[in-house]
Amino acid sequence: MKQKAKEANPINTESLNSDRSWSPLSWSEKPINQLPPYPDTANLERAYNELKSLPPLITSWEIEALKSKLADVSQGKGFLLQGGDCAETFDACTAPKIVNMLKVMLQMSFILVHEMGTPIVRVGRIAGQYAKPRSKDSETIDGVEMLNYRGDLINSFEPNKEARTPDPQRLIRAYEKAALTLNFLRALADEGFADLQHPEQWELDFMQNNEYYKDYEAMVASINKAINFMETITPNSFNTLHKVDIYTSHEALNLYYDSAQTRQVPRKPGFFNLSGHMVWLGNRTKQLDGAHVEYLSGIRNPIGIKVGPPFDMDETMGIIDKLNPNHEAGKIVLITRMGTDEVEKSLPKFIQKIKHSGHPVVWSCDPMHGNTFATDSNVKTRRFNDILEEIKSTFAVHRAEGSYLGGVHLELTGDNVTECVGGANGLNEAGLGTNYETYCDPRLNYEQSLEMAFLVAKEWNKSYRS
Repeated sequence: MKQKAKEANPINTESLNSDRSWSPLSWSEKPINQLPPYPDTANLERAYNELKSLPPLITSWEIEALKSKLADVSQGKGFLLQGGDCAETFDACTAPKIVNMLKVMLQMSFILVHEMGTPIVRVGRIAGQYAKPRSKDSETIDGVEMLNYRGDLINSFEPNKEARTPDPQRLIRAYEKAALTLNFLRALADEGFADLQHPEQWELDFMQNNEYYKDYEAMVASINKAINFMETITPNSFNTLHKVDIYTSHEALNLYYDSAQTRQVPRKPGFFNLSGHMVWLGNRTKQLDGAHVEYLSGIRNPIGIKVGPPFDMDETMGIIDKLNPNHEAGKIVLITRMGTDEVEKSLPKFIQKIKHSGHPVVWSCDPMHGNTFATDSNVKTRRFNDILEEIKSTFAVHRAEGSYLGGVHLELTGDNVTECVGGANGLNEAGLGTNYETYCDPRLNYEQSLEMAFLVAKEWNKSYRS
């Protein structure tokens, strides 16, 4: 799907400068992919204007803090853990789901800090990841052709033509759900949920069967011992141990949602997308002359760029130049998603090209999206070992090229789902139906995520431990 945004989805663009310089709506003059037309354009404009008037979800100070931390990662002084749902759903905005997601992100970062001895930057695919690109515009169900489900931000998973029609009111509902999620996340993160003095409170029962459970218990004991020692020699309590920073991210796919929350703030130059701390450019929307690149070129947030086959290296370099012309550190996170068979073929030359350009990027590995397949029963899944192999190969290539792999990007959940096969407990294809919940792509469950954290730390140490 490629169209001029303004032809299918007219929004009043009077705010565009007369000299056609960048504005939050300048993307509407460009060809756009992965955004189906809204039939009710009057309703779209009303929803857009309402969203534009609502308070921001986050602050520019938080965005700048994240960018500073990512700048450190780009210099090898930290590691980025980015993870969360493939696509959030409105009905999953519940306390147990949010608690479990925060738990798994905290526990994974706890493992990485302990095993790697480097700061961990936590970025969730949360509080805004309500839209997904699709390889096809439509599908046929029971003989009826209808638009594909593209995430709750755009349409409904319900299989009928009316429900699959893009609904502008979902822009407002997404904002509301993101606000509720952020409010609860902040309350948990600020009020002792992440207290390192009580890491045993983070447990979920089904972790106990994993082969790494004893290692985890040993880490808990080690950290408790260190904290107790420090408290005996220090009169002040360690308040910083009670709080953690967790940032939000989503794919900047539905540009109506993102541009409506993009604004200037007092005493700071430029525009900030205040719906998420970091946004990323998907592999299907990274056309140099397209709407998504145009939009992202004007915001001050850190920006992820998904890079995987097929990709044009020169066009990708052009995108990086356009999004970060001043070579600002912490601005660009390159998220490679090659697939196990392509890493050694495609990644070395790409690393060399980036090195030659002088761009101070954060390198991250997305081992999920290049390793999806369907079973004989047509169930979409991923193999744990394929995910791990891509991580291993990516570390090995960076090691050979003298480059720093500074992050992983994982689709995961804190729930005990059965969507990816493999892992220490050996989930097989026959077991996928036990608790398969995702509407889009399969995710690592809680136990698989923690196991992956141990293995990522092992590979990082092999590459960078002095």
